[in-house]
Amino acid sequence: MSRILIAEDEERISSFVDKGLRAAGYTTTVVAHGGEALELALSGSFDLVLLDVGLPGIDGFEVLRRVRAQTSTLPVIMLTARALVSDTVAGLDGGANDYIPKPFKFDELLARVRLRIRDAVAVAPASLSRGAVTLDLRTRRATVGDRTVDLSAREFALAEEFLQHPDQVLSREQLLSRVWGLDFDPGSNVVDVYVRYLRAKFGSDSIETVRGMGYRLR
Repeated sequence: MSRILIAEDEERISSFVDKGLRAAGYTTTVVAHGGEALELALSGSFDLVLLDVGLPGIDGFEVLRRVRAQTSTLPVIMLTARALVSDTVAGLDGGANDYIPKPFKFDELLARVRLRIRDAVAVAPASLSRGAVTLDLRTRRATVGDRTVDLSAREFALAEEFLQHPDQVLSREQLLSRVWGLDFDPGSNVVDVYVRYLRAKFGSDSIETVRGMGYRLR
């Protein structure tokens, strides 16, 4: 299920878009401030961002610039009440994948969302590699050097999350949400258990514990 971040400070519009996307089967998160939008857009938790230009704090153009500065390929559709061609050009030149002026028809927005997510899936890598570890995303096979290792579906999903975010510290909350789809339970140790499983198969020093923060793939 694709996850969409809606960054829109006009509640009437964000509520309308949120309800429509949820009805279409997407998982959504709504924020109304540019700083929150930037933080979540860089979190790796979303498949697409609907980004309003006129956000408080940091405007949409600046959010987009900072996201692209991190070499993120996250699809971004800009939403704006500005009708000037120069604004459209600025958004597209800044790295937006699409630009939709307000007011818009929801069916058109939905079609563009589907297109951008489909495009992103089409260019997704066939494999992920980090050090000696390689995951073949099509066959769902894992290798360490020239050795094939057997991973359960959950182990593979956790390994994929780590390889998609090399050198990034991932908290237990993030891993629970992305891999297990659960709200964080402070008493749960399922992440720690599965990290141990991966260490046993990838190498004891393959995943680093960052005290008080989470885990990082070395």
